[in-house]
Amino acid sequence: MRNRYIDAFEASQIENKEIPQFRAGDTLRVAVQIKEGEKTRIQNFEGVCISLRGQGTGKSFIVRKIGANNIGIERIFPLYSDSIESITVVRKGKVRRAKLYYLRSRKGKAARIKELRK
Repeated sequence: MRNRYIDAFEASQIENKEIPQFRAGDTLRVAVQIKEGEKTRIQNFEGVCISLRGQGTGKSFIVRKIGANNIGIERIFPLYSDSIESITVVRKGKVRRAKLYYLRSRKGKAARIKELRK
C-alpha cells in the first residue's frame, strides 16, 4: 500500500516529461545534459536498450554501445531524470526477451539485433 502523497508527487513529476514508447532491443539516442564547470552541453549516447526496470519515478533503463577498440559501454539512465534532454528511438529491434544481458558476452555480428519490420 503506497502513500497517496507520494503517488501525487510522482504523478506531478511524470506528467511534464515526454517519453517515447520503447522496449528492450530498441536502438535509442539519449541526449544527456552534461555540466562542466559553469557551462552545460548536450551529448548524445546511442546504443541498444538492454533492459527496463522499476516503476513510477524510479523507472530506469540500461543502454549499451560499443566504444573504441570494441569495448562495450553501458549506462544506466533514470527515465525521469532532469539531465535527460530527449530520448529518440532510432530503430525497433525484434527480440523475444525482456532483458538482453546475453549481449555482454557477444561480439561483432553475433551481437546484432534484427530490425522489426511492420
